[in-house]
Amino acid sequence: MSHESRNPSHLSSDFFSDTLPLGLVPKARGSTSNATGRFERLARETFIDGWDAELEQSVMRTTTVDERPRKIITRNDSPDIPFDRSINPYRGCEHGCSYCFARPSHAYLGLSPGLDFETRLTRKLGAAEVLRRELAAKSYEVAPIAMGTNTDPYQPIEARDRIMRSILEVLSEHNHPVTIVTKGTLIERDIDILAPMAAKGLVHVGVSVTTLGSRLSRQLEPRAPVPARRLKTIRALSEAGIPVRVMVAPIIPALTDHELEAILTAAATHGAKAAAYIMLRLPLEVAPLFEEWLEIYVPDRAARVMNRVRELRGGKANDSTFGTRMRGKGEWAELMSKRFEIALSRTGLSRKGTVLRTDLFAVPPKPGDQLSLF
Repeated sequence: MSHESRNPSHLSSDFFSDTLPLGLVPKARGSTSNATGRFERLARETFIDGWDAELEQSVMRTTTVDERPRKIITRNDSPDIPFDRSINPYRGCEHGCSYCFARPSHAYLGLSPGLDFETRLTRKLGAAEVLRRELAAKSYEVAPIAMGTNTDPYQPIEARDRIMRSILEVLSEHNHPVTIVTKGTLIERDIDILAPMAAKGLVHVGVSVTTLGSRLSRQLEPRAPVPARRLKTIRALSEAGIPVRVMVAPIIPALTDHELEAILTAAATHGAKAAAYIMLRLPLEVAPLFEEWLEIYVPDRAARVMNRVRELRGGKANDSTFGTRMRGKGEWAELMSKRFEIALSRTGLSRKGTVLRTDLFAVPPKPGDQLSLF
């Protein structure tokens, strides 16, 4: 893994910075192309003429750039997500999930939502210090902060950079509630912080499981831990007293939907207390990227998958309408909802997660502060 220290907005897609020929799959990467982002004026296309034999064997290295943010808490007012603020320690995600709805966000950096998204990452240095400053503001009103809403805070580079851990340390110092969604088993490293927070009612964790098949997982999510290992993480967190929700996300029609009940059963067996599901979303550049993936890995099902997706999305590859974008609409969406409810009843899992406390929040005194006499 190499590293650069530059302003990410000045980067250009200079490594495989165009569309790769269909069938040319970089090793251990989820995307098969590096199509130009929607804000760029020019687009380029690569073709193999037989001279560059090394291209087919290339292993794409991960590079990182540094960003020093002025603010770290992102606000939203979306009516169909249960939080109004979030933190993402990293831009881009090395897990490389082929279906990731966050891929289009890389276009704002002048980078491709394809291979750039999983190979050209930005780490937010000093995030903990910025967070401490924001929490100390007199106007700050406490509510749970969501982590892992765009990119995974426990992707592989976190083992080295420890930005997520530094954020958790600040939240713990302030008794601030936090929710976490991850595929990363690295979260087990932070049980020493999370368990005491959970004992105070300050944290719950969502572990995402898309499939129980290790081979399919390797193709869909090439650098994420295999499903069996994620189930062990659910058990480790649960045994430490940390409430866990299994996230069956995304459900891919005609590819993984048949696994819904099996995933919920496995998660409950490993200690999960709650569950949720999200239907496959293919916003903007994600749709053509995922269709390329289908043609390479499951060509016999590609048309069936996309036909079902369009059925769920009103005839389109994606529908971002609030209220239905997470579940889809139509008979098949209703069927999945009924299956989910029946599975919850059979497994004992709850639809609702832990209600986190906000009354314990306090800004710890700094060295030199005068303590109150009352």
